[in-house]
Amino acid sequence: MFGKKPELKEGVFVFSTKKNGDYYDFIFGAVTGIEGRKVGVNGVIVNPVGLKNKLDQGKTGERSREILENPTPDNVVLALVYRVEHENYADTLDLDEDKCDIIPPKVFQMLDGWIRESLPEFVNTVLSLPPGSERDEAKRVLKHRMNTLIDKNLKRTLYSVCRSLKILN
Repeated sequence: MFGKKPELKEGVFVFSTKKNGDYYDFIFGAVTGIEGRKVGVNGVIVNPVGLKNKLDQGKTGERSREILENPTPDNVVLALVYRVEHENYADTLDLDEDKCDIIPPKVFQMLDGWIRESLPEFVNTVLSLPPGSERDEAKRVLKHRMNTLIDKNLKRTLYSVCRSLKILN
């Protein structure tokens, strides 16, 4: 009746973190191999530089600090509304030292799509502009981008984030 708990094996998707200064970058990808306590991962590593800058400037609250100090698959989308730097990640994680959480394929696809579709750039542009015609144009571009997304889960997540940020009106 109930599915069994997912096990760490080749092909499953995982979420991890790597310390970068005072905060953590986060990694999501597919397991490419397991040898003892070492897990090969091929995916993306994301440095949420925009949120780090906002926090350093004192423009965010404790929730932002929590996201940067303890990123999880559930809270990192909030870091993705600001500028990010990302690159491909193909390395190993040591299960004795590194966090390695199995994530559902839909969560992986949403995170991967968010980065690959450059959504942080679109959302950040709207948030960084003062009210006026430039911001209105940035909102139109973001809405158009949202309407062209094929992945329904990604589209729903983007809509929810935009609605909560009050940038879709």
